[in-house]
Amino acid sequence: MEEACEIARLPEELVSAALARTSPRDACRAAAVSPAFRAAADSDAVWARFLPPGALPPLADGELAAPAPPSSKKELFLRLSAGPALLQDRLVSVWLDRETGAKCYMLSARNLFIVWGDTPQYWTWIPLEDSRFSEGAQLMHVCWFEIRGKIHSKMLSQDTTYAAYMVFKTTYNFYGLDFPVQEASISAGATNSTRKVCLQGNDDDDGEGGVPENYRPMVPFPRLRLRRRNRRVVSHEENVALPQQRADGWMELELGEFLNEGGDDGEVSISLVETKGGNWKSGLIVQGIEIRRKKSG
Repeated sequence: MEEACEIARLPEELVSAALARTSPRDACRAAAVSPAFRAAADSDAVWARFLPPGALPPLADGELAAPAPPSSKKELFLRLSAGPALLQDRLVSVWLDRETGAKCYMLSARNLFIVWGDTPQYWTWIPLEDSRFSEGAQLMHVCWFEIRGKIHSKMLSQDTTYAAYMVFKTTYNFYGLDFPVQEASISAGATNSTRKVCLQGNDDDDGEGGVPENYRPMVPFPRLRLRRRNRRVVSHEENVALPQQRADGWMELELGEFLNEGGDDGEVSISLVETKGGNWKSGLIVQGIEIRRKKSG
C-alpha cells in the first residue's frame, strides 16, 4: 500500500510520459491502478503518442460524427480501432491496429484492377449489404483471372510488417477456383514475394454439383473433373495457402506479407493471378484486398 501511495504522488506529467512509451492496452490497464493513474492514462498526451504520426487520409463526411465527434485523443483512437472508416472516395477504408496503432486498410473491389472487370459477360457488380463498401465484383465466367491492387507506402505505418488478404465469398454454383491454383505476389520497394494460393478450401470439395449442367468448358469435361479430384493432393504437396473463415462471415486468403520500412513515396503492389491453365472459373464475389499488421505467431 505504501508503494502504491508513493506512485500516486508522482506528477501526472511524469506518469503520462511513462505510459506514452507503453502500448494502448497497457495504458488502459494502468487506468485501473488508481485515480491518479486514470487521469494520466486517459490524457491526450498519452493517446496522441498512440495515434499515427501525421494526419490520417481524409475521411468521408460523417464517418466519425455519430453519435458525436470524438472529444479526446483516446476516444478518437478507440473509434478508429473499433472498425473501418471510409476515406473520401468511399473506395478505401482505414482503421488502427488496437495493439500498436498501425494503420490498416481495405481496398474495395472498385479500387482494384480486375481484368475484364467492366465486361458484364465476365464480371458483374452487385450491391453488398454486409460491407462498408456499397458494391462488390462477382465473377461470371473467365479463363483469364487477374486481380491487382496497390497502395502508397507512405499511407502505411513505418517499420511495420503487414499481410495482405483477399476478402471474398463464393456463390452456391461456383466452379474452377480449385485448380490450377492461383499465384499471389507482393512487391514492396526492392522486395518481391510470390506464393501459391487457392481460393477454394478443402471443405468445399464435395466432388459434385460444382459445375452447372449447361456449362460448356473450353477444356474436356473429364479433364476438369479429374483436376477437381486431384486438388487435395496438389494443395498438400505444394504447400498451397488456403482461405480461412472470418468473424464477419466473409472468407480471407493470405496473399503474402511485407515489411514497410521507410514509408517513402514508393508503392506496394499486390496481385492474384491464374492465367496459364485455361480453365473457366465462376462464382467468386470479391469485397476487396485487406492490408493489416501481421501479428507474430
